[in-house]
Amino acid sequence: MSTAIADPLAFIRDNTRLRPVPLVPEISLHVADEALPLWSKTEEELGEAGLPPPFWAFAWAGGQALARYVLDHPDCVAGRDVIDFASGSGLVAIAAMKAGARRVTAFDIDGFAREAIAVNAAANGVALAICGDDLLAAEHAAPAQTVLAGDIFYQQDIAELAFAMLQRRSAGGAQVLIGDPGRTYLPKDRLSQLASYGVPVTRELEDAEIKATGVWTLT
Repeated sequence: MSTAIADPLAFIRDNTRLRPVPLVPEISLHVADEALPLWSKTEEELGEAGLPPPFWAFAWAGGQALARYVLDHPDCVAGRDVIDFASGSGLVAIAAMKAGARRVTAFDIDGFAREAIAVNAAANGVALAICGDDLLAAEHAAPAQTVLAGDIFYQQDIAELAFAMLQRRSAGGAQVLIGDPGRTYLPKDRLSQLASYGVPVTRELEDAEIKATGVWTLT
């Protein structure tokens, strides 16, 4: 049976380093040097095997592209209430605040991710609202004129639920922006591409050192 790590904040600080994001050097994140050792250490600390990878400890390709887009096109978030879905490290949420959003709520069901988001937000001098509610399980009252989603189309069931949620938000008047490197379950035929980036990533997590990554919106 798993037990909580006594001090998640200390665990994050001990196992990561604060470094600029390759495609978004205006933002620095606490990131791990290597994925597998941290993944294993997390399982050891929690006494549980088969955990998902520590999404919060890396700047994934979709998030980097989406953060870059938001900083370069601040009009998509400036003065708005923004939701960052499956926020992970908080990279995209931080970018939205730096681009002038009125309020950003970073949603992630992973408790470690929420700790990392808080640490990273503080390191970058921004204030975020952080929420652990599952946006795929139930509708949420959080208002948003822009919904941001990076790297969410890697698993079929999650992808389908996420896309349905994004469609509902879009139908309600929100602008939806998606960052994705062409994962298997990205519904490209139902999206319009706004931008493309070559994103530096690690071969430990991806199949290339530079990942062609797009920013998309619902058609």
